[in-house]
Amino acid sequence: MNDRRVTKRAAIAILMTCIAAVAIVLLSERSYRQATGTLRELAEVQAERTIAWRLFEGLVDAETSQRGYLLTGQAEFLRPYAGGIVQVEKAIQSLSTTRADEPETLVLLARIHRLAQARLALLAQTIQLHNSGKNAAATEIVASGEGKRLMDELRTGIGELQQTSIHAVASSRTEIYATLMFSRIGMAVLSTLCVIGLIMYLRQAKLVLAHHQELKRAVQVERDRLEIEVIQRTAQLTELTHHLQTAREDERNRLARNLHDELGALLTSAKLDAARIRSRLAGTAPEALERLAHLVETLNSSIALGRRIIEDLRPSTLGNLGLLATLEILAREFSEHSGIAVHCTLAPAKLQPSAELMVYRLAQEAITNISKYAQASQVWIELAATDGQVEVSVRDDGVGFDSQLVRGGAYGLLGMRFRVEAEGGSLMVLSAPGRGTELRASLPESRSDAAGQSAGHAETAVLT
Repeated sequence: MNDRRVTKRAAIAILMTCIAAVAIVLLSERSYRQATGTLRELAEVQAERTIAWRLFEGLVDAETSQRGYLLTGQAEFLRPYAGGIVQVEKAIQSLSTTRADEPETLVLLARIHRLAQARLALLAQTIQLHNSGKNAAATEIVASGEGKRLMDELRTGIGELQQTSIHAVASSRTEIYATLMFSRIGMAVLSTLCVIGLIMYLRQAKLVLAHHQELKRAVQVERDRLEIEVIQRTAQLTELTHHLQTAREDERNRLARNLHDELGALLTSAKLDAARIRSRLAGTAPEALERLAHLVETLNSSIALGRRIIEDLRPSTLGNLGLLATLEILAREFSEHSGIAVHCTLAPAKLQPSAELMVYRLAQEAITNISKYAQASQVWIELAATDGQVEVSVRDDGVGFDSQLVRGGAYGLLGMRFRVEAEGGSLMVLSAPGRGTELRASLPESRSDAAGQSAGHAETAVLT
């Protein structure tokens, strides 16, 4: 029974609201049409007044220019005359197309048109007489007062047109006030009906609101579950990245050992054999000795290439000399190879071996990107430990990029971010077009005395 009553009241409220809304629309449309029609008439009246004054101003400009020309005889004084003539002609043409539905207004506009034409003809006649050398005749026309009479009559006609316009404006204002009052009363009545319908509908809306609140709570629970799942998946991706990076470094280490032990032994043995053959062929076969010397040079180049490959796979200086020396060697080799000035400000910091390797790879990847894309002339590498955090920064003065834009294929930076997060740190990429790029990583400092660098003072170097 209660449900039927709520439904019935809701239907009545909706019906009342719809009827009131339709009535408001109809009333508003009626008031709008009346108001716009009245405003259109007001605009036409104002246009008539404006055009009439433009006509009068044009005649004044033309008359002033004509008198200056008659007095001086200089053609420069005719320029305002030409502009005034154009303004008067435009005003006459506009007056012929403005509102003239009343007989009195039509007669008044015709008289203004006739007076303006007469005044223009008189001005043209005096200028023509002056140009023909009949200055006395032109002066006599000016002194006759005919022009003044025409201008006075024209001024009087424009004044009468203004009076008719004032009466039209007053009548239109009265119509607008009446329309607004009718609309005001109608809106008040219809708004009251809408309020009544709204009050009746609010009771039903409470039930709908309660249902929406229940749905909102369910959505919030699902959103929280999804956020937890996203956090778990992100942690899994970080762990997977750490595992893949560890496996990659282990494979590099194994390959470096194999190259060092097996390939190095083979190349060294071949070099020793070449040296023995060279000692036995000394002084007997010059051509063979020359070929043998070339073979020895090739073996030396192969050994050097093998050492470079081994160092790229696993830098031996990282385990033997520490992170600071390894970063300095990396910066010096990059500077010698590219010709870019590298500024190093490195201070001792305690890090786990895996974190040290990650910092080295971060700097290596950064300077590789600088050499490819940055077009930089200077690079700054900084390492410092503050309040239990190790700050690593690689900065350049290159072309930079918009770091807010998501670029497709930017997996290098994404890989760096996951590597840093796998070590418990965070990575920031600061860049802007024309302002260079900075990679800034923050890592927790290791508390183990066995890990990290030996104690020492900060080192600063500039490599060119």
